[in-house]
Amino acid sequence: MENVQRLWLQRVLILAAVGLLVAIYYSPIWWVSLTAPNYPKESFPDGVRIHFHMNGVFNGCKPVKKSEIAEEEPLDCVHEMDTINHYVGMYPIAAGGVVEKAYSQFLMTLLGIMLLGFMCTRPRIRVGLMGAGFAALAVWMALAWYGNNGIRYENKGYIEALVHALSLDLEKEEQTAVPEAGSAIIERLKQSLEESGVAVEETKSPGEIKTKEDMIEFLRASFEADQARKPPAERQTWNGSVRQVMSWHYEKTLGRYFNEPERIRPMVHTMTRVGDLVFWGVLVAMLILLWGARRNRGPLYWLLVVVPMALPVFFVIEYAGWLWWYGHNLNAMGAFTVKPFMPTVFGDGKVAQFTTHSYPHYGFGLMLLFSALLIVAAVLRRRDADHATR
Repeated sequence: MENVQRLWLQRVLILAAVGLLVAIYYSPIWWVSLTAPNYPKESFPDGVRIHFHMNGVFNGCKPVKKSEIAEEEPLDCVHEMDTINHYVGMYPIAAGGVVEKAYSQFLMTLLGIMLLGFMCTRPRIRVGLMGAGFAALAVWMALAWYGNNGIRYENKGYIEALVHALSLDLEKEEQTAVPEAGSAIIERLKQSLEESGVAVEETKSPGEIKTKEDMIEFLRASFEADQARKPPAERQTWNGSVRQVMSWHYEKTLGRYFNEPERIRPMVHTMTRVGDLVFWGVLVAMLILLWGARRNRGPLYWLLVVVPMALPVFFVIEYAGWLWWYGHNLNAMGAFTVKPFMPTVFGDGKVAQFTTHSYPHYGFGLMLLFSALLIVAAVLRRRDADHATR
């Protein structure tokens, strides 16, 4: 009777952890803020603040509601921080973790399937459940990464972050060599929507595009307008795969402030190949996990819970790694020359007149709770295994 109760407790803990995975994905995990004398607390109570999610980086500033200040919309702090950073040669925020953000929904789903497999104590049921889940995940991932118009299989938050970063690229273009680029893209978007039978009363700006379908169409129109400006030999035809969109968007983001095609193209090529390797790596990992799921013991079996359990550790390593990349890949075209440095991962730091603040958000707290639940479930499962072998 006691064993049955422990088994049900394990199941409840694991199911709760799977539910937390969903909450974690849609929660801000970490926040970073810049404060300085030229950003007074009265107007910028949180400084220039951004929030890191699993699928992108989003605005952390809120509208100021005071008698002397009445903002209808908050300051775009992602843009503001990009503007500040580029003076010392830092690439835009959207240039970080491009592969990880594109695969985030698939990797989180992978962790969920692993946990559901660990919840099963019968190997045959476990292998069948995980096999079906992995097969569905593989098809979903293939349709998105390589498939025609695969971007539609991405989540709205990821696409929204792409559109937001692209709108900043268009703003930069409008201020420099191609003032008609933004309006041309918007006009192309309007025409495409009308051809699809969607009534358009007025042209939308990037900030007014709200639905996922409109965002995808905006990306396509932007892509086609960008290709039209290239020499015919370099032009691509839109297929809308996540692979194509990610690579093109990464190239655009890297070149927003520092237009160095000879340096940017190898970076884009490398990141695209990394994306391909991740795709095939995930498939291989699923096969290995299925092999290990055939028994209730062994290192591969325990990976089903240990890997998800380490999610907070993986996030911090990933976050710190990309901060290092930003601080050690400064572009010489920046207005100021500074030595390579490691931005603050946790706590407060100082860069010129700016004070940086970097701390976990409530999403990271959910990660820690997620890990705690899995630790308890794993300990209970280990006790049951030890008891069975006596």
